[in-house]
Amino acid sequence: MNLEDQSILFLARTMGQGGTENVILQLCEILLPYVKKIVVCSKGGVNVSCLERMGVQHCVIPDLTLKQPAAMLKIYTTLQRIIKEEKITMLHSHHRMAAFYAQLVTGNTTLKIANAHNVFYDKKFLTRYAYRNTYLIAVGEQVKKNLVEYYGLQETAVTVIPNAVKPFSGILQPVKELEDARQKGYTLIGNVGRLSKQKGMEYFIQAAAKVYAENPEVRFFIVGDGEDRKKLEDMVKWTLPSGVLSFMGFRSDVQNVMAQLDFVVLSSLWEGFPLTPIEAFSVGKTIVATAVDGTPEIVKNQKNGLLVNCKDVSSLAQAMLRLCRDSELRRKMEQAAKESYKQEFSFDKLKEHYVEYYEKLLKGQKAYGR
Repeated sequence: MNLEDQSILFLARTMGQGGTENVILQLCEILLPYVKKIVVCSKGGVNVSCLERMGVQHCVIPDLTLKQPAAMLKIYTTLQRIIKEEKITMLHSHHRMAAFYAQLVTGNTTLKIANAHNVFYDKKFLTRYAYRNTYLIAVGEQVKKNLVEYYGLQETAVTVIPNAVKPFSGILQPVKELEDARQKGYTLIGNVGRLSKQKGMEYFIQAAAKVYAENPEVRFFIVGDGEDRKKLEDMVKWTLPSGVLSFMGFRSDVQNVMAQLDFVVLSSLWEGFPLTPIEAFSVGKTIVATAVDGTPEIVKNQKNGLLVNCKDVSSLAQAMLRLCRDSELRRKMEQAAKESYKQEFSFDKLKEHYVEYYEKLLKGQKAYGR
């Protein structure tokens, strides 16, 4: 079997603004020149337009996490129809429930691949069923360890292919609110991520208040949107003076925004292998990040960034203050961050890894990596 003869279906819960969705977009870009066809199935989202610009067909299905019988039946029948009509030969899932449905709708002639994007400690039976007879890709070593040690999956069945991001064009598109703050001499600190429990934004806000109390010459920016936005906006109102922390909403130009900040914060409570540090590194910015799951695989403490304990508001604030005050330390970490990106997390390396992985699978070889 050759790669150019394959029709691939990427199955995901959503094509929204998260890291998983970015990985799917990257895979579409990487594999389009090599395969016959790519189809993406999800409940939709802001990145569907990106698929359309690439010429990738998107099919809307109900949310994969819905448990109502009618929704589950519709997902099942829709996927079966698409697989038959589009002559799908490879189904690559990007959610545990996507892998679950892959088990139900594919026969022996369809190759099943699944990306594990996060570390979990629940649903053992479901996870084991969803990933059986499936080639697994973990986005980081801690994700692989989680699959092997907690879920009991075979170690040799899991390949690690680290996440990566495309290089920044280098052409800055000025963001007015950042420009205005810069002209007033403020240090600009940004936190980029979905406004949900996972990203720990409430701890960032609390830490921002501590930083501002000691150094009022600083401004904070939260980039992203999500279900917790109203709660977080209300929290800011009674935590910080007006204008000190701004919500910028969803941005499609994350690297452009990061390039105009002084440094970035990742306050997550859990992660698989986050894109935010890699995006920061790609534009030569350092980061303060919580040392959870796969994040320390990217952020090396005191070298290309600073690591703090999860939910530790005081440590997070002190790390931010340290980078505000020590411009020489920040400069050294920025240089190391840029080098980390070039050596470990470039888009070229990601492309090389995935094309080689698919080709080995089709040749019947073990596509097992590190």
